[in-house]
Amino acid sequence: MDKSNGADTSATANFLKTQLRSALVEQRLAMPDRLARADLLQRVMRIWLVGRPDTVIGAYWPIKGEFDPLPALHRWKEDGELLDEPQRRRIGLPVVDRVHKTLTFHAWYPGCPMENDAYDIPKPKDTELIVPTLLFVPCLGYSAGGYRLGYGGGFYDRTLAALEPRPFTVGLGFTNGFIESFEPEAHDVPLDAILNDNGVVWPIG
Repeated sequence: MDKSNGADTSATANFLKTQLRSALVEQRLAMPDRLARADLLQRVMRIWLVGRPDTVIGAYWPIKGEFDPLPALHRWKEDGELLDEPQRRRIGLPVVDRVHKTLTFHAWYPGCPMENDAYDIPKPKDTELIVPTLLFVPCLGYSAGGYRLGYGGGFYDRTLAALEPRPFTVGLGFTNGFIESFEPEAHDVPLDAILNDNGVVWPIG
């Protein structure tokens, strides 16, 4: 049985995805109103978090023009301390497990010691391992149905497959990251929700 046609199709799809990723990064970095849109998404995030029962949330350190979720999460953490029954809320940032190519989450707070990982992305240094029940993930691109386009490393896919119970997953991205013609692959698992600077993108309604 000749499998070369399938291999060619897969190689073409991967090439097109790589081109799409490059275009989306370039477009995001060139956005003239990125800071204004980031302010809007901070507000969307804070409103969306109201009423959530989570006390441990995982997030990410922004790179390549990504939206920065940490100011809104720090505000969420402080708000928990002002409740009638104060809650100890915690924020985690990812640390790469080089052996399994997955992510674990370690406690982060403003001013905590940081160091760069193997990809030159800052990570908490020697802070406590925590397990989030809610996970905010960056979206380079996203589509209808809650599907996310990342950078192709597969770290989040492998991490979510390994975490038990699976945390509630929320994608964060800018409006122009929406991909109308995106076709998910068999291994793609949809996010539970996606937020952008206009509000909740997924689920619809």
